[in-house]
Parts: sequence; C-alpha cells; structure tokens
Amino acid sequence: MIHVEHLHKTFTTRTGRFLSAGRRTHEAVRDVSFHIPRGEIVGYLGPNGAGKSTTVKILTGLLVPDSGVVTVGGLTPWQDRRRHVARLGAVFGQRTTLWWDLPVIESLRLLRHVYRIPHARWQENLDTFTDLLDLGPFLHTPARALSLGQRMRADLAAALLHDPELLFLDEPTVGLDVVAKERLREFIAHVGRERGVTVLLTTHDLGDVQRLAGRVLIIDHGQLLFDGQLAHLQARYGSHRELHVEFSEPVPDASVPGLTLLSSDAGRATYAFTGAAADPIARVTAHAPVRDLTVREPDIEATIRRIYEGDLLRAGVR
Repeated sequence: MIHVEHLHKTFTTRTGRFLSAGRRTHEAVRDVSFHIPRGEIVGYLGPNGAGKSTTVKILTGLLVPDSGVVTVGGLTPWQDRRRHVARLGAVFGQRTTLWWDLPVIESLRLLRHVYRIPHARWQENLDTFTDLLDLGPFLHTPARALSLGQRMRADLAAALLHDPELLFLDEPTVGLDVVAKERLREFIAHVGRERGVTVLLTTHDLGDVQRLAGRVLIIDHGQLLFDGQLAHLQARYGSHRELHVEFSEPVPDASVPGLTLLSSDAGRATYAFTGAAADPIARVTAHAPVRDLTVREPDIEATIRRIYEGDLLRAGVR
C-alpha cells in the first residue's frame, strides 16, 4: 500500500538581515525507507520537529521530496494528486474538515457531492457511522457548537464517507477524556479490522499506539530509528528495570556496587538495573536493612523516551 524508499527532503531558510543575510539548510527527512501493506495500522512516532509532518505531507502529495521513491497504492502522490486524494482520508486533531457554521449533516451531504459518492452508499455509511460513533444527538448541530469529542467523531465519519483505502490520523485523541478516547480507539480498530483500511497514526499519546498499532516507526532528526513490532521494541530495548527501595533507616550513602543510583532521599532510593531481579535485591539488602522494595518493569513510554534521548541511536539501533 505505502512504499517509501530512500526519501530525502531539505528546506532552506533565510537567516539574518541586510549585509548579514544568509541561508540555512535543514534536512527534515534523511534516507527514510519503509513499507506498509494494505490493512495494517502503524504508529508513526517522534518528538516535535522529528520529520513526521514532512513525511505525511509527502505521502499526501502536499510536498515533493528532493529524492527518493514514494508510491501509495501504486500512485505517486504529487504526480497523481487528484486520483490519490480520492482514495485517502485524513483527521487532524487540531483542525476540522467540517464547515464551521453548518450542521454536521450538511457537511456530510456536501462531502457526498465532493467525492461523488452514490447516494445509496453514502446513506449506508452514514447510518453505520451514526450508530458506531453515536452521531445522532449532534447531527443537526453546527460544527462550531460541538465539543471536542463530538467534533473528532464527526471528523472521523467525514474522512471515511467515501470509503478511502488509506487513513491518516494526526493526534486523533488529543484533549479528549478517557471515555471519549476509548470510543474513538474502538472505532478506528473496527475500521481497520472490518474495512481493511490502512492507517498511519501520528501521535504523542502512547495509549493510542498500544491500543491500535502492532507496529511502530520511530523517527528523530529526520532519521528512521526503529521499524518493527511494538512488543519487540519493548522486549529488546526496554531491558532497564527499576528497583524502588525504602530502607529501615536513613543511609548516609545509598550507592550500591553494580547498580545505577537514580535518586536517593530520606531513606528511599531508586536504582536501575538489567537482567533478573534476584542479584540486585541481594546487593541492596546486603548494603543496609530494607523495610520495603518494589521492582518496576519498563513501560513503552520510558523505552521510547530513551530512543528520543539518543541512547539507542548511539548503540546503532535501527
């Protein structure tokens, strides 16, 4: 479905003024390659400025790369833009595709004409999405009067009315409460499973990724750092565990040979270690009397934070 090979994109900006004016080159995407088959939901992760938005704009045809090969469903996005756009949907958490002053149902009717959707198919999709997303209570409400959760549900319906093969989701649950987030996640999972829609999900909410995407792409400074299964990422690179210790009494020096001391305060200490817990626990209890201790397994957020901070890049991880 999506094939990206040796993608490069550079931007040039002006610096200074008058006699001191110059130009600065920024490499937004550097030699990025990946393939996403039809029907897969993939998380595309990275800190702000990492290259996610540039990649998505190239995939949607809004930007032309400096070099590299990009095909989406056999089409080159910026060369076959009209046919390409007709086959994709997009939802951006900070922006809406609805007409601001129109009731939601009128926006959906206008989209039927924009995409030339047969009336019977439009009605069938409208009924399905109204049921799954509970659109009924606000179908006749102007977009400007919707809550954030209602608007996101309406935007999802609008993006899928024309049966796209590919769905781009950018921060789809940003600002939503727990209940609203889970409703949207369930719907996105349903769309991928039942309709075979390929989904590329860019988000800072790792709950979205864990709930929806079995595979993740991680980019930083324009370079793809990881491409693989989320479980593999956590199992292979989330090996650092934490040992939280409460000593029976304050200890003057909480340092323990063989363990990394992360913090220490008033008879409490936190250590990092790898491997089995038995040896670190024995080392700590031999160091000073212990009242309580807890071993915490690494979570996916901590693992990805390490990637952003460069630990895994320096180790040569791809």
